[in-house]
Amino acid sequence: MTDVVRTRFAPSPTGYLHIGGARTALFNYLLAKRLGGKFVLRIEDTDQTRNIPGAEQKLLDDLRWLGLDWDEGPEVGGEHGPYHQSRRLELYQQHTRRLLDEGQAYYAMETPEELEAMRKEAQQHGERGFRYPRPETFPSEADAQKARDEGRPVVVRFKMPQRDFVARDQILGDVQVAATELSDFVIVKADGWPTYHFAVVIDDADMSITHVLRGQEHLLNTANHIALQEAFGYPTPHYAHLPIILNMDGSKMSKREKDKAVRAAVGDALAAGRIDEQRATELSGCDGKAFAAWRKKKSQFEGPALERLAREFDVQLPEIDIHDFRASGYLPEVLVNFIALLGWSPGDDREKFTLPELCDAFSVERINKANAKFDREKLLSFNTVALAAASPERKLTAFRDYIAANESEPLSGLDDALLTRLIEMNAGFRTFRDIENKSAALFVTDEKIHYDDDPAAKKVLLKSNAAGLTVLREIAGELEALDDWSPEPLEKVIRGFAESRGLGLAKVAQPIRVAVTGRTISPTIFDTLAVLGRERTLARIARALEHVGSRRP
Repeated sequence: MTDVVRTRFAPSPTGYLHIGGARTALFNYLLAKRLGGKFVLRIEDTDQTRNIPGAEQKLLDDLRWLGLDWDEGPEVGGEHGPYHQSRRLELYQQHTRRLLDEGQAYYAMETPEELEAMRKEAQQHGERGFRYPRPETFPSEADAQKARDEGRPVVVRFKMPQRDFVARDQILGDVQVAATELSDFVIVKADGWPTYHFAVVIDDADMSITHVLRGQEHLLNTANHIALQEAFGYPTPHYAHLPIILNMDGSKMSKREKDKAVRAAVGDALAAGRIDEQRATELSGCDGKAFAAWRKKKSQFEGPALERLAREFDVQLPEIDIHDFRASGYLPEVLVNFIALLGWSPGDDREKFTLPELCDAFSVERINKANAKFDREKLLSFNTVALAAASPERKLTAFRDYIAANESEPLSGLDDALLTRLIEMNAGFRTFRDIENKSAALFVTDEKIHYDDDPAAKKVLLKSNAAGLTVLREIAGELEALDDWSPEPLEKVIRGFAESRGLGLAKVAQPIRVAVTGRTISPTIFDTLAVLGRERTLARIARALEHVGSRRP
């Protein structure tokens, strides 16, 4: 094994980077930098049925957004490439042949139905777990070819040593796995591609990986990996299995939470008759059979289908993937700081770190055994404080990134001066989504302002014998006579109007706010009107009087 510390992060291209994967990548990055080593990125894409087009680029974008640049891997190259498992098939085939020739692996050709029957028989005999029954004589090459010709699946299984294994873990200590819990496992699938267990061992050795930090879900796989390392004469890297990240209620942070939230919203809309099954199916972009299966919880939606339905039914998807936090308007440096504290501590009360500071402070010895809990309120607090302290230039750059991540149509065409003004108008915002929520209505066409969408907004205009509409009718003339349409003159007119009628400022500002935005929330009314402009403000007030006034009971 090389004297240079080499860590790796090896995701599969099946979607955006999950928060748990990001924590794994970060810890491997920090360890490499702390010890003057190399951080390697490897794409594990041998499972052709799970790979999603475009997912790899999303993973790379998420890692770079977090600031986790890799020393070797896709797009940057390196002496240990290729860094895609799909391009390393010949290497896996050579290793398979070696094990077969040495009698350390053998062909197996049971159908899925036959394997299932074996499992059921084992259960009936009271066996705690299914262990594949190793044949007394291994099938020959001719036997394997005959089975293929007959259309049977032919896999390669590793001949697992019949002994206990001890995995030496830098976090959990020595973890013993009994021989009775181990079985001859598949190393090459029927389609000719290696399994995860086989490829990862070969790649880690070929790329001189010295330290493997990964999730605890891989802990029981370690015995299989050690057995393969021994079979090939490879050194065993230093293993450290990271604690699981949980929600505050103890449930696991899972992408299924998104699917669950959207399914519930669609179900409520269908039950209330706000939409019919055919229209809901069309919105999902799926056929009727797929949509029906999803409604019955027999499948899950993700990607575009889920995002379309979430937008249509106004579902705020829970942040699970790194892209979710990016699209919600968090600063990447804040997220990195927060993720680092999920299962690791510096040994004192310090909580605020930059990435270079984390590199200096990190050590595997400070990683906890206990599962970590993801406190969203704490993350939001971190982000609020960081935004308040950020320079105007940093805020503007991050705001532009937020807009790009969301393809926010109302904001995407705005110049830097106007974006900067929005940032200043929304001082105290927690995430950049707060700015969009408060200000996006100023940049849509008047026809997109609907007064029935927000019951609170409609109530502002109609309560107390339509006092809000009365305010709008009376102040419209004073606003129309105003020549200087900037915040200070607007404030003078609106405050003067309120005082002359013995009204609190809110009694005047809220009806105007509802008329021009359709909502009860926006930046200060003076800034709101100044940005909206004189012509559009007056037009929206007139439109509100017409639309809401005509429906007055």
